[in-house]
Amino acid sequence: MTAESTERLVVIGGDAAGMSAASQARRLRGAGELEIVAFERGHFTSYSACGIPYWVGGDVEERDRLIARTPEEHRARGIDLRLRTEVTEIDVAAGRVRARDVDSGTESWTSYDKLVIATGARPVRPDLPGVDAPGVHGVQTLDDGQALLDSLARARGRRAVVVGAGYIGVEMAEALIRRGYEVTVVSRGAEPMSTLDADMGRLVREAMEGLGVTMVGEAEVTKVLTGQDGRVRAVATEDAEYPADVVVLGIGVRPETALARAAGLPLGAHGGLLTDRAMRVRGHENIWAGGDCVEVLDLVSGQQRHIALGTHANKHGQVIGTNVGGGYATFPGVVGTAVSKVCDLEIARTGLREKDARRVGLQFEAVTIESTSRAGYYPGASPMTVKMLAERRTGRLLGVQIVGREGAAKRVDIAAVALTAGLTVEQMTALDLGYAPPFSPVWDPVLVAARKAAAKVREPWDQAAG
Repeated sequence: MTAESTERLVVIGGDAAGMSAASQARRLRGAGELEIVAFERGHFTSYSACGIPYWVGGDVEERDRLIARTPEEHRARGIDLRLRTEVTEIDVAAGRVRARDVDSGTESWTSYDKLVIATGARPVRPDLPGVDAPGVHGVQTLDDGQALLDSLARARGRRAVVVGAGYIGVEMAEALIRRGYEVTVVSRGAEPMSTLDADMGRLVREAMEGLGVTMVGEAEVTKVLTGQDGRVRAVATEDAEYPADVVVLGIGVRPETALARAAGLPLGAHGGLLTDRAMRVRGHENIWAGGDCVEVLDLVSGQQRHIALGTHANKHGQVIGTNVGGGYATFPGVVGTAVSKVCDLEIARTGLREKDARRVGLQFEAVTIESTSRAGYYPGASPMTVKMLAERRTGRLLGVQIVGREGAAKRVDIAAVALTAGLTVEQMTALDLGYAPPFSPVWDPVLVAARKAAAKVREPWDQAAG
Protein backbone atom coordinates (compact mmCIF):
# COMPACT_ATOMS: atom_id res chain seq x y z
CA MET A 1 0.00 0.00 0.00
CA THR A 2 1.25 3.49 -0.84
CA ALA A 3 -0.38 5.03 2.24
CA GLU A 4 -2.03 3.63 5.34
CA SER A 5 -5.54 3.68 3.87
CA THR A 6 -5.11 4.61 0.22
CA GLU A 7 -4.21 2.35 -2.68
CA ARG A 8 -2.67 3.66 -5.87
CA LEU A 9 -3.90 2.58 -9.29
CA VAL A 10 -1.54 3.32 -12.18
CA VAL A 11 -2.96 3.30 -15.70
CA ILE A 12 -0.72 3.14 -18.78
CA GLY A 13 -2.62 4.56 -21.75
CA GLY A 14 -5.17 7.36 -21.85
CA ASP A 15 -7.66 6.21 -24.47
CA ALA A 16 -10.73 3.97 -24.38
CA ALA A 17 -9.72 1.04 -22.18
CA GLY A 18 -7.42 2.90 -19.84
CA MET A 19 -9.63 5.88 -19.09
CA SER A 20 -12.80 3.77 -18.96
CA ALA A 21 -11.09 1.65 -16.32
CA ALA A 22 -9.93 4.71 -14.40
CA SER A 23 -13.34 6.38 -14.56
CA GLN A 24 -15.23 3.26 -13.47
CA ALA A 25 -12.82 2.63 -10.61
CA ARG A 26 -13.26 6.23 -9.50
CA ARG A 27 -17.07 5.85 -9.50
CA LEU A 28 -16.78 2.88 -7.18
CA ARG A 29 -14.01 4.13 -4.92
CA GLY A 30 -13.47 7.68 -3.75
CA ALA A 31 -10.20 9.60 -3.81
CA GLY A 32 -9.63 8.81 -0.15
CA GLU A 33 -9.61 5.09 -0.91
CA LEU A 34 -7.97 4.99 -4.33
CA GLU A 35 -5.44 7.35 -5.86
CA ILE A 36 -5.41 7.11 -9.67
CA VAL A 37 -2.43 8.12 -11.81
CA ALA A 38 -2.75 7.78 -15.60
CA PHE A 39 0.08 8.18 -18.12
CA GLU A 40 -0.56 9.11 -21.75
CA ARG A 41 2.28 9.79 -24.18
CA GLY A 42 0.13 11.77 -26.63
CA HIS A 43 -1.79 15.04 -26.43
CA PHE A 44 -5.33 13.62 -26.19
CA THR A 45 -7.46 11.24 -24.14
CA SER A 46 -10.67 9.27 -24.65
CA TYR A 47 -11.02 9.85 -28.38
CA SER A 48 -12.42 7.87 -31.29
CA ALA A 49 -9.61 6.60 -33.50
CA CYS A 50 -12.30 4.94 -35.63
CA GLY A 51 -13.56 8.40 -36.55
CA ILE A 52 -10.27 9.66 -37.97
CA PRO A 53 -11.02 8.69 -41.61
CA TYR A 54 -14.30 10.60 -41.41
CA TRP A 55 -12.52 13.64 -39.99
CA VAL A 56 -9.96 13.47 -42.81
CA GLY A 57 -12.75 13.04 -45.37
CA GLY A 58 -14.69 16.03 -44.03
CA ASP A 59 -17.73 14.21 -42.61
CA VAL A 60 -16.58 15.29 -39.14
CA GLU A 61 -15.72 18.97 -39.28
CA GLU A 62 -13.58 19.35 -36.17
CA ARG A 63 -11.01 17.15 -34.45
CA ASP A 64 -12.50 17.85 -31.03
CA ARG A 65 -15.77 16.23 -32.09
CA LEU A 66 -13.90 12.92 -31.80
CA ILE A 67 -12.95 13.52 -28.17
CA ALA A 68 -15.38 11.96 -25.69
CA ARG A 69 -13.73 13.34 -22.56
CA THR A 70 -10.95 15.90 -22.27
CA PRO A 71 -7.95 15.69 -19.92
CA GLU A 72 -9.46 18.50 -17.86
CA GLU A 73 -12.68 16.53 -17.41
CA HIS A 74 -10.75 13.48 -16.21
CA ARG A 75 -8.74 15.57 -13.78
CA ALA A 76 -11.92 17.16 -12.43
CA ARG A 77 -13.04 13.65 -11.51
CA GLY A 78 -9.98 13.07 -9.38
CA ILE A 79 -7.68 11.33 -11.86
CA ASP A 80 -4.07 12.49 -11.92
CA LEU A 81 -3.67 12.42 -15.70
CA ARG A 82 -0.18 13.11 -17.04
CA LEU A 83 -0.06 13.88 -20.76
CA ARG A 84 3.05 13.67 -22.92
CA THR A 85 4.45 11.14 -20.45
CA GLU A 86 5.57 7.77 -21.73
CA VAL A 87 6.02 4.74 -19.52
CA THR A 88 9.32 3.13 -20.49
CA GLU A 89 9.57 0.27 -17.96
CA ILE A 90 7.38 -1.87 -15.72
CA ASP A 91 9.13 -3.27 -12.65
CA VAL A 92 6.71 -6.03 -11.66
CA ALA A 93 8.75 -7.26 -8.70
CA ALA A 94 8.93 -3.80 -7.10
CA GLY A 95 5.43 -2.72 -8.16
CA ARG A 96 6.49 0.43 -9.97
CA VAL A 97 6.74 2.01 -13.43
CA ARG A 98 9.35 4.32 -14.93
CA ALA A 99 7.94 7.25 -16.90
CA ARG A 100 9.64 9.81 -19.13
CA ASP A 101 8.40 13.30 -19.90
CA VAL A 102 8.35 13.33 -23.71
CA ASP A 103 9.21 17.03 -23.96
CA SER A 104 11.87 17.42 -21.25
CA GLY A 105 13.25 13.89 -21.13
CA THR A 106 12.96 13.83 -17.33
CA GLU A 107 12.41 10.35 -15.88
CA SER A 108 10.88 9.24 -12.58
CA TRP A 109 9.49 6.12 -10.90
CA THR A 110 5.89 5.77 -9.68
CA SER A 111 4.84 2.91 -7.41
CA TYR A 112 1.52 1.11 -7.76
CA ASP A 113 -0.69 -1.26 -5.83
CA LYS A 114 -2.75 -2.04 -8.91
CA LEU A 115 -1.71 -1.59 -12.54
CA VAL A 116 -3.76 -1.32 -15.74
CA ILE A 117 -1.98 -1.77 -19.07
CA ALA A 118 -3.89 -0.18 -21.94
CA THR A 119 -1.12 0.58 -24.40
CA GLY A 120 -3.24 -0.02 -27.49
CA ALA A 121 -1.92 -1.09 -30.88
CA ARG A 122 0.58 0.36 -33.31
CA PRO A 123 0.14 0.63 -37.09
CA VAL A 124 2.15 -1.87 -39.09
CA ARG A 125 4.96 0.11 -40.70
CA PRO A 126 6.93 -2.10 -43.08
CA ASP A 127 10.71 -1.90 -43.08
CA LEU A 128 11.05 -0.45 -46.58
CA PRO A 129 13.42 2.08 -48.13
CA GLY A 130 11.83 5.53 -47.91
CA VAL A 131 8.97 4.56 -45.60
CA ASP A 132 9.91 7.30 -43.12
CA ALA A 133 9.96 10.04 -45.75
CA PRO A 134 7.80 13.14 -45.28
CA GLY A 135 4.37 12.53 -46.79
CA VAL A 136 4.11 8.90 -45.62
CA HIS A 137 1.54 8.50 -42.85
CA GLY A 138 0.12 5.91 -40.51
CA VAL A 139 -3.28 6.72 -39.05
CA GLN A 140 -3.80 5.58 -35.47
CA THR A 141 -4.00 8.64 -33.22
CA LEU A 142 -5.43 12.16 -33.43
CA ASP A 143 -1.86 13.41 -33.80
CA ASP A 144 -1.52 11.10 -36.83
CA GLY A 145 -4.74 12.45 -38.30
CA GLN A 146 -3.62 16.04 -37.86
CA ALA A 147 -0.24 15.26 -39.43
CA LEU A 148 -1.99 13.75 -42.45
CA LEU A 149 -4.26 16.76 -42.87
CA ASP A 150 -1.25 19.06 -42.64
CA SER A 151 0.51 16.96 -45.27
CA LEU A 152 -2.50 17.11 -47.59
CA ALA A 153 -2.46 20.88 -47.26
CA ARG A 154 1.23 21.01 -48.24
CA ALA A 155 1.14 18.44 -51.03
CA ARG A 156 2.13 19.77 -54.45
CA GLY A 157 -0.21 17.49 -56.37
CA ARG A 158 -3.43 15.52 -55.87
CA ARG A 159 -2.25 11.93 -56.09
CA ALA A 160 -2.46 9.55 -53.15
CA VAL A 161 -1.48 5.92 -52.67
CA VAL A 162 -3.02 3.85 -49.91
CA VAL A 163 -1.01 0.75 -48.97
CA GLY A 164 -3.35 -1.95 -47.68
CA ALA A 165 -7.05 -2.57 -48.26
CA GLY A 166 -8.38 -3.45 -44.83
CA TYR A 167 -10.84 -1.29 -42.89
CA ILE A 168 -8.49 1.67 -42.52
CA GLY A 169 -7.21 1.42 -46.09
CA VAL A 170 -10.70 1.30 -47.57
CA GLU A 171 -12.01 4.12 -45.38
CA MET A 172 -8.97 6.30 -46.05
CA ALA A 173 -9.31 5.72 -49.81
CA GLU A 174 -12.82 7.12 -49.69
CA ALA A 175 -11.71 10.02 -47.48
CA LEU A 176 -9.01 10.98 -49.97
CA ILE A 177 -11.41 10.74 -52.90
CA ARG A 178 -13.67 13.15 -51.03
CA ARG A 179 -10.66 15.45 -50.65
CA GLY A 180 -10.32 15.53 -54.43
CA TYR A 181 -7.34 13.17 -54.74
CA GLU A 182 -6.65 10.56 -57.39
CA VAL A 183 -6.36 7.43 -55.27
CA THR A 184 -4.56 4.16 -55.89
CA VAL A 185 -4.89 1.31 -53.40
CA VAL A 186 -2.12 -1.31 -53.41
CA SER A 187 -2.75 -4.54 -51.49
CA ARG A 188 -1.33 -8.03 -51.20
CA GLY A 189 -4.69 -9.74 -51.58
CA ALA A 190 -6.53 -10.24 -54.83
CA GLU A 191 -9.55 -8.47 -53.31
CA PRO A 192 -9.89 -5.75 -50.65
CA MET A 193 -11.19 -6.42 -47.14
CA SER A 194 -9.40 -9.63 -46.23
CA THR A 195 -11.78 -9.88 -43.28
CA LEU A 196 -14.30 -11.06 -45.88
CA ASP A 197 -14.13 -14.09 -48.13
CA ALA A 198 -12.81 -13.22 -51.58
CA ASP A 199 -16.22 -13.56 -53.28
CA MET A 200 -17.62 -10.87 -50.99
CA GLY A 201 -14.45 -8.76 -51.22
CA ARG A 202 -14.97 -8.63 -54.98
CA LEU A 203 -18.18 -6.65 -54.41
CA VAL A 204 -16.21 -4.12 -52.37
CA ARG A 205 -13.57 -3.82 -55.11
CA GLU A 206 -16.24 -3.16 -57.73
CA ALA A 207 -17.73 -0.42 -55.55
CA MET A 208 -14.33 1.19 -54.98
CA GLU A 209 -13.56 1.16 -58.68
CA GLY A 210 -16.97 2.73 -59.28
CA LEU A 211 -15.94 5.47 -56.86
CA GLY A 212 -12.88 6.19 -59.03
CA VAL A 213 -10.27 4.33 -56.95
CA THR A 214 -7.58 2.43 -58.88
CA MET A 215 -7.26 -1.01 -57.27
CA VAL A 216 -3.96 -2.90 -57.53
CA GLY A 217 -4.26 -6.37 -56.05
CA GLU A 218 -1.77 -9.17 -55.47
CA ALA A 219 1.03 -6.61 -55.28
CA GLU A 220 3.55 -5.86 -52.57
CA VAL A 221 5.22 -2.49 -52.06
CA THR A 222 9.01 -2.81 -52.26
CA LYS A 223 10.05 0.79 -51.66
CA VAL A 224 8.88 4.36 -51.30
CA LEU A 225 10.55 6.70 -53.79
CA THR A 226 11.42 10.26 -52.86
CA GLY A 227 12.17 13.43 -54.78
CA GLN A 228 15.09 15.82 -54.45
CA ASP A 229 13.34 17.55 -51.56
CA GLY A 230 13.15 14.26 -49.66
CA ARG A 231 9.35 14.02 -49.83
CA VAL A 232 7.55 11.00 -51.19
CA ARG A 233 7.02 11.00 -54.97
CA ALA A 234 5.94 7.41 -55.72
CA VAL A 235 5.37 3.92 -54.37
CA ALA A 236 7.09 1.02 -56.13
CA THR A 237 6.15 -2.64 -56.44
CA GLU A 238 8.10 -5.31 -58.28
CA ASP A 239 6.18 -4.51 -61.47
CA ALA A 240 5.32 -0.82 -61.44
CA GLU A 241 5.59 2.61 -59.86
CA TYR A 242 2.58 4.60 -58.68
CA PRO A 243 3.03 8.39 -58.39
CA ALA A 244 2.12 9.78 -54.99
CA ASP A 245 2.12 13.16 -53.32
CA VAL A 246 0.83 11.49 -50.14
CA VAL A 247 1.01 7.87 -48.95
CA VAL A 248 -1.23 6.39 -46.27
CA LEU A 249 -0.32 3.10 -44.63
CA GLY A 250 -3.43 1.03 -43.97
CA ILE A 251 -1.78 -2.36 -43.50
CA GLY A 252 -3.29 -3.01 -40.08
CA VAL A 253 -2.13 -2.89 -36.47
CA ARG A 254 -0.30 -5.05 -33.98
CA PRO A 255 -0.63 -5.06 -30.17
CA GLU A 256 1.66 -2.51 -28.54
CA THR A 257 3.17 -4.85 -25.97
CA ALA A 258 6.91 -4.11 -25.95
CA LEU A 259 6.62 -2.89 -22.35
CA ALA A 260 4.76 -6.02 -21.28
CA ARG A 261 7.18 -8.30 -23.08
CA ALA A 262 10.17 -6.65 -21.41
CA ALA A 263 8.45 -7.06 -18.04
CA GLY A 264 8.00 -10.79 -18.63
CA LEU A 265 4.19 -10.68 -18.83
CA PRO A 266 2.45 -13.46 -20.80
CA LEU A 267 1.77 -12.85 -24.49
CA GLY A 268 -0.25 -14.90 -26.95
CA ALA A 269 0.43 -16.10 -30.47
CA HIS A 270 -0.68 -12.74 -31.93
CA GLY A 271 1.56 -10.72 -29.60
CA GLY A 272 -1.23 -9.53 -27.31
CA LEU A 273 -1.37 -9.81 -23.55
CA LEU A 274 -3.19 -12.83 -22.16
CA THR A 275 -5.82 -12.22 -19.48
CA ASP A 276 -8.48 -14.14 -17.63
CA ARG A 277 -12.18 -13.29 -17.93
CA ALA A 278 -11.83 -10.54 -15.36
CA MET A 279 -9.20 -8.97 -17.67
CA ARG A 280 -6.51 -9.71 -15.09
CA VAL A 281 -3.15 -10.55 -16.67
CA ARG A 282 -2.61 -14.26 -16.25
CA GLY A 283 -0.48 -15.08 -13.25
CA HIS A 284 -0.54 -11.54 -11.83
CA GLU A 285 -3.06 -10.71 -9.13
CA ASN A 286 -2.78 -6.91 -9.31
CA ILE A 287 -2.20 -6.29 -13.02
CA TRP A 288 -5.01 -5.90 -15.56
CA ALA A 289 -4.92 -5.24 -19.30
CA GLY A 290 -7.49 -4.24 -21.89
CA GLY A 291 -8.08 -2.71 -25.30
CA ASP A 292 -6.05 -3.24 -28.44
CA CYS A 293 -3.04 -4.63 -26.54
CA VAL A 294 -4.80 -7.85 -25.46
CA GLU A 295 -5.98 -11.05 -27.08
CA VAL A 296 -9.55 -12.17 -26.52
CA LEU A 297 -11.49 -15.42 -26.75
CA ASP A 298 -13.34 -16.05 -30.01
CA LEU A 299 -16.63 -17.59 -28.90
CA VAL A 300 -17.16 -19.31 -32.25
CA SER A 301 -13.76 -20.92 -32.83
CA GLY A 302 -12.76 -21.24 -29.18
CA GLN A 303 -9.34 -19.74 -29.91
CA GLN A 304 -7.60 -16.51 -28.92
CA ARG A 305 -7.74 -13.58 -31.37
CA HIS A 306 -6.46 -10.03 -31.59
CA ILE A 307 -9.23 -7.63 -32.64
CA ALA A 308 -8.59 -3.90 -32.36
CA LEU A 309 -11.97 -2.23 -31.88
CA GLY A 310 -13.13 0.59 -29.66
CA THR A 311 -16.28 -1.32 -28.70
CA HIS A 312 -14.19 -4.05 -27.07
CA ALA A 313 -11.79 -1.57 -25.48
CA ASN A 314 -14.56 0.31 -23.71
CA LYS A 315 -16.08 -2.93 -22.40
CA HIS A 316 -12.66 -4.09 -21.20
CA GLY A 317 -12.24 -0.81 -19.35
CA GLN A 318 -15.62 -1.14 -17.64
CA VAL A 319 -14.80 -4.70 -16.54
CA ILE A 320 -11.35 -3.72 -15.26
CA GLY A 321 -12.61 -0.64 -13.44
CA THR A 322 -15.37 -2.63 -11.78
CA ASN A 323 -12.91 -5.26 -10.54
CA VAL A 324 -10.31 -2.72 -9.41
CA GLY A 325 -13.10 -0.83 -7.66
CA GLY A 326 -14.08 -3.84 -5.59
CA GLY A 327 -16.93 -5.19 -7.70
CA TYR A 328 -17.08 -8.19 -9.99
CA ALA A 329 -17.34 -8.26 -13.78
CA THR A 330 -16.12 -10.45 -16.65
CA PHE A 331 -15.58 -10.16 -20.39
CA PRO A 332 -16.66 -13.49 -21.93
CA GLY A 333 -15.27 -12.99 -25.44
CA VAL A 334 -16.21 -11.83 -28.93
CA VAL A 335 -17.71 -13.14 -32.15
CA GLY A 336 -15.75 -10.79 -34.43
CA THR A 337 -18.41 -8.32 -35.54
CA ALA A 338 -17.36 -5.33 -37.63
CA VAL A 339 -18.95 -2.90 -40.08
CA SER A 340 -17.61 -0.34 -42.53
CA LYS A 341 -18.61 1.43 -45.71
CA VAL A 342 -17.35 2.65 -49.07
CA CYS A 343 -19.45 5.62 -50.13
CA ASP A 344 -22.99 4.18 -49.91
CA LEU A 345 -21.87 0.54 -49.97
CA GLU A 346 -22.14 -1.00 -46.51
CA ILE A 347 -19.88 -3.88 -45.44
CA ALA A 348 -20.41 -6.15 -42.44
CA ARG A 349 -19.11 -9.40 -41.04
CA THR A 350 -19.34 -11.51 -37.89
CA GLY A 351 -18.07 -14.92 -36.91
CA LEU A 352 -15.80 -17.02 -39.10
CA ARG A 353 -14.75 -16.78 -42.73
CA GLU A 354 -14.30 -19.96 -44.74
CA LYS A 355 -10.56 -20.08 -44.08
CA ASP A 356 -11.12 -19.45 -40.35
CA ALA A 357 -13.47 -22.43 -40.15
CA ARG A 358 -11.02 -24.65 -42.04
CA ARG A 359 -8.14 -23.53 -39.83
CA VAL A 360 -9.87 -24.77 -36.68
CA GLY A 361 -11.04 -27.99 -38.31
CA LEU A 362 -14.74 -27.25 -38.72
CA GLN A 363 -16.81 -28.85 -41.50
CA PHE A 364 -19.27 -26.35 -42.89
CA GLU A 365 -21.65 -25.35 -45.63
CA ALA A 366 -21.61 -21.87 -47.19
CA VAL A 367 -24.59 -20.28 -48.90
CA THR A 368 -25.01 -16.90 -50.59
CA ILE A 369 -28.30 -15.16 -51.32
CA GLU A 370 -29.36 -11.95 -53.06
CA SER A 371 -32.16 -9.89 -51.54
CA THR A 372 -33.22 -6.29 -50.96
CA SER A 373 -33.15 -3.89 -48.05
CA ARG A 374 -36.91 -3.27 -48.21
CA ALA A 375 -39.91 -4.90 -49.82
CA GLY A 376 -39.09 -5.05 -53.52
CA TYR A 377 -42.08 -2.90 -54.46
CA TYR A 378 -41.30 -0.18 -51.90
CA PRO A 379 -39.39 2.91 -53.14
CA GLY A 380 -35.71 2.89 -52.28
CA ALA A 381 -35.28 -0.88 -52.06
CA SER A 382 -31.61 -1.65 -52.75
CA PRO A 383 -29.77 -4.92 -53.42
CA MET A 384 -28.01 -6.86 -50.69
CA THR A 385 -25.78 -9.93 -50.72
CA VAL A 386 -25.67 -12.17 -47.64
CA LYS A 387 -23.22 -15.04 -47.17
CA MET A 388 -23.73 -17.49 -44.31
CA LEU A 389 -21.64 -20.36 -42.94
CA ALA A 390 -23.17 -23.18 -40.89
CA GLU A 391 -21.58 -26.25 -39.35
CA ARG A 392 -22.38 -29.52 -41.08
CA ARG A 393 -24.81 -31.85 -39.32
CA THR A 394 -25.30 -29.61 -36.27
CA GLY A 395 -26.40 -26.57 -38.25
CA ARG A 396 -24.67 -24.23 -35.78
CA LEU A 397 -24.24 -20.74 -37.24
CA LEU A 398 -20.54 -20.03 -37.85
CA GLY A 399 -20.44 -16.70 -39.66
CA VAL A 400 -22.23 -14.09 -41.75
CA GLN A 401 -20.99 -11.51 -44.24
CA ILE A 402 -23.20 -8.79 -45.74
CA VAL A 403 -22.49 -6.34 -48.54
CA GLY A 404 -25.21 -3.98 -49.74
CA ARG A 405 -26.60 -0.48 -49.77
CA GLU A 406 -28.65 1.43 -47.22
CA GLY A 407 -29.88 -0.78 -44.39
CA ALA A 408 -27.45 -3.64 -45.00
CA ALA A 409 -24.66 -3.38 -42.45
CA LYS A 410 -26.55 -3.30 -39.15
CA ARG A 411 -28.41 -6.46 -40.08
CA VAL A 412 -25.22 -8.23 -39.07
CA ASP A 413 -26.26 -7.58 -35.45
CA ILE A 414 -28.94 -10.26 -35.84
CA ALA A 415 -26.22 -12.75 -36.69
CA ALA A 416 -23.94 -11.48 -33.91
CA VAL A 417 -26.64 -12.18 -31.32
CA ALA A 418 -27.33 -15.59 -32.87
CA LEU A 419 -23.62 -16.48 -32.73
CA THR A 420 -23.34 -15.36 -29.12
CA ALA A 421 -26.38 -17.45 -28.20
CA GLY A 422 -25.09 -20.46 -30.14
CA LEU A 423 -28.16 -20.69 -32.35
CA THR A 424 -28.48 -23.05 -35.28
CA VAL A 425 -29.54 -21.75 -38.67
CA GLU A 426 -32.78 -23.72 -38.23
CA GLN A 427 -33.51 -21.82 -35.02
CA MET A 428 -32.70 -18.55 -36.76
CA THR A 429 -35.43 -19.10 -39.35
CA ALA A 430 -38.01 -18.74 -36.55
CA LEU A 431 -36.66 -15.44 -35.18
CA ASP A 432 -39.45 -12.90 -34.73
CA LEU A 433 -37.87 -9.92 -36.47
CA GLY A 434 -39.57 -6.61 -37.12
CA TYR A 435 -41.26 -6.30 -40.51
CA ALA A 436 -42.85 -3.53 -42.53
CA PRO A 437 -42.28 -2.84 -46.26
CA PRO A 438 -40.18 0.33 -45.63
CA PHE A 439 -37.72 -1.71 -43.53
CA SER A 440 -37.53 -5.22 -44.88
CA PRO A 441 -38.99 -7.83 -47.22
CA VAL A 442 -41.43 -10.16 -45.45
CA TRP A 443 -38.50 -12.58 -45.14
CA ASP A 444 -35.53 -10.56 -43.92
CA PRO A 445 -32.37 -11.22 -46.00
CA VAL A 446 -30.60 -12.78 -42.98
CA LEU A 447 -33.50 -15.18 -42.52
CA VAL A 448 -33.53 -16.03 -46.22
CA ALA A 449 -29.86 -17.00 -45.90
CA ALA A 450 -30.65 -18.99 -42.75
CA ARG A 451 -33.40 -20.92 -44.56
CA LYS A 452 -31.04 -21.77 -47.39
CA ALA A 453 -28.30 -22.81 -44.97
CA ALA A 454 -30.72 -24.92 -42.94
CA ALA A 455 -31.79 -26.76 -46.07
CA LYS A 456 -28.15 -27.28 -47.02
CA VAL A 457 -27.06 -28.77 -43.71
CA ARG A 458 -30.10 -31.11 -43.72
CA GLU A 459 -28.88 -32.75 -46.93
CA PRO A 460 -27.41 -36.25 -46.53
CA TRP A 461 -23.71 -36.15 -45.60
CA ASP A 462 -22.49 -37.73 -48.80
CA GLN A 463 -24.63 -35.42 -50.95
CA ALA A 464 -23.55 -32.31 -48.98
CA ALA A 465 -19.92 -33.35 -49.16
CA GLY A 466 -20.13 -33.92 -52.86
